[in-house]
Amino acid sequence: MPTTEAAVRAIREIAAEFGVSVSVTEDIGADQTSRRTSAEPCTVFDPDGSLPHEAFVELTGSPAVSVRLFPEDDARIAVEGVEFHDVPRDSVPGFLRSVYGGLATTKGRLFPPGQWLVVPLPGDETYKELILDPNLSPWLARSTRR
Repeated sequence: MPTTEAAVRAIREIAAEFGVSVSVTEDIGADQTSRRTSAEPCTVFDPDGSLPHEAFVELTGSPAVSVRLFPEDDARIAVEGVEFHDVPRDSVPGFLRSVYGGLATTKGRLFPPGQWLVVPLPGDETYKELILDPNLSPWLARSTRR
């Protein structure tokens, strides 16, 4: 995914494939993006002349998913409130296909105690994040593997 716009387009295609509706909010300009807090007001370009573009995408349905695409080629993906930070922008389509394709699972352990959401991607890449809320949503409870 060379740009934020290309990633948003790929997310829209995946949403259409799985019958999920999409809402997109885009912020363009150095003074608008969340990681540019030091930018002066009305500053559009970064010092290197680039135009930063950030997007927040919400996918409705079950599971509830949101994706924040950052100009630095990474993303934060939340699945049913479980946040995955620093996911490479190129991995976002595979991540969403795994979630909506039924490959994502929750796994629990007695020691150390906890539940994790595990999202495997094509190849050898897997994302695993601790579920902080002890009350699992219906989707998280359905995807439990022992």
